[in-house]
Amino acid sequence: MSKSQHIERVSDPELFGEVKALIEQSRQAVAVAVNSTMTMLYWKVGRRINTEVLNDQRAEYGKQVVNALSSQLVEEYGRGWSAKQLRHCLRFAEVFQEKAIVSALRRQLSWTHLKSLIYIDDDLKRSFYIEICRLEKWSTRTLSERINSMLYERTAISKKPDLTIENELKMLGEEGRMSPDLVFRDPYFLDFLDLKDTYSEKDLESAIIAELQRFIVEMGTDFAFLSRQKRITIDHRDYYIDLLFYHRRLKSLVVIDLKIGEFDAAYKGEMELYLAWLEKHEAVEGESPPIGLILCAGKNPEHVELLQLHKSNIKVADYFTILPSKQVLMEKYHKAIAIARNSLAFRDE
Repeated sequence: MSKSQHIERVSDPELFGEVKALIEQSRQAVAVAVNSTMTMLYWKVGRRINTEVLNDQRAEYGKQVVNALSSQLVEEYGRGWSAKQLRHCLRFAEVFQEKAIVSALRRQLSWTHLKSLIYIDDDLKRSFYIEICRLEKWSTRTLSERINSMLYERTAISKKPDLTIENELKMLGEEGRMSPDLVFRDPYFLDFLDLKDTYSEKDLESAIIAELQRFIVEMGTDFAFLSRQKRITIDHRDYYIDLLFYHRRLKSLVVIDLKIGEFDAAYKGEMELYLAWLEKHEAVEGESPPIGLILCAGKNPEHVELLQLHKSNIKVADYFTILPSKQVLMEKYHKAIAIARNSLAFRDE
């Protein structure tokens, strides 16, 4: 065999691909190990400064200590130990006070993830983002976008009593079990569809299909698309389901009915028909009952409450084709909280 033939054989694409994969795996393992080590270091630094130097004090004394320590560390180790970085360490140790929790987090989330999470003041809200971030393997950019879009406030779980939220998140973290309250949102942001001022339900559906990947990202990564305009026949009459999905963790078929107007009581009957037909003719062994999501341009919350949709597998949610302001979202959130509490009080009577 000549030298050129030998080189050609060694340069085989399959061999190159295998060696490349080994190198990439090794790089990733090193990156994970470095992140894990550095994250624990940041926690230890924050804990040392806070509990043994500042004694949980802040104000001017704390600022002086942090600035002085930072100056020395930067001189010795570089700009990575700025006063800002030390304040991140302090906050990290304050929020997560148990070493065991930090040990678990550092294996699944990067330090950049954690820096976004530690400044969420509400413990339950922070836990929600931690669990969903770990589950769906969000990038740091995605995590930031989800926090800014008030994902937690848009889920049904955020309107539940604290104990319910704690139990749901515990099941998610320990068993990977997800409830519909963690999955479905209200409202949904469909600004990426680039729809004009006036559009039909067909336009809305076509735009979703054209941007299906981004629609699934907004819905949640466990959704899998099955069909569009699925025809079902009942008593020789044809009906058409706008969009049919499957949710892997819920193990349920999910019907999405698109409406360009406000919610109407008649929509409940339509959706009940679709869900009953699917459960009778399409469900397979081991699946949970089908779930219906009616997406409307206006939810009409009193209609939803009076129809007692909370007792059924039917969800109703608004959607926005233009992103609303945070003020509008907060107003909707507080209104939804008030309705949920009133509904809970009514049920308890």
